[in-house]
Amino acid sequence: MKSIQIDDDLYHFIASQTQDIGESASDILRRLVMPDVAKPSQSSVTKTDSPVVTQAPLPKPVAGPCQADAVFAELEGQQLTSIPKMVERWLLVLSVIHKHHQGLFSKVLGMSGRNRTYFATSKETLLETGSSTNPKNVPGSEYWVITNNNTVKKINMLKEVAQTMGFDGSQVERLIAVFAPEHV
Repeated sequence: MKSIQIDDDLYHFIASQTQDIGESASDILRRLVMPDVAKPSQSSVTKTDSPVVTQAPLPKPVAGPCQADAVFAELEGQQLTSIPKMVERWLLVLSVIHKHHQGLFSKVLGMSGRNRTYFATSKETLLETGSSTNPKNVPGSEYWVITNNNTVKKINMLKEVAQTMGFDGSQVERLIAVFAPEHV
């Protein structure tokens, strides 16, 4: 077994793709990258005298029921319309969604556009994807998001985040109305 180093955002993406308890990073990557290749069976593995590198287990995303009601309850107390800067509003909404969906939030690491990655676990990763990304930390989390987008793009990104967390169509529309009522 070989050992490789990968960036945190890629690691979290791989972890978010876990389907079975105890699934290794190799199993996940094999399933994603080489779907036609069967998983090697334990009986075909032979012992060698070479050292074996142990692999740290991937964190297991805790998939629970969608917490949309808790998100709305917390956001309603924030009076978002009194926050004039859309970036600050957006970061607050993302922060509240993260707070109530911590086990699933790593799935946002797979969100990207044609040329940009939208979320990462480091500012540097986002800076590498473009010259004017203006990354900001999602408060209360280890995640960073690009903020140099217009409000319509922020709305579209927020819709994708909400859908990823399990919000249904009406809950997504309600979230957008809470975030940017002037754009509904």
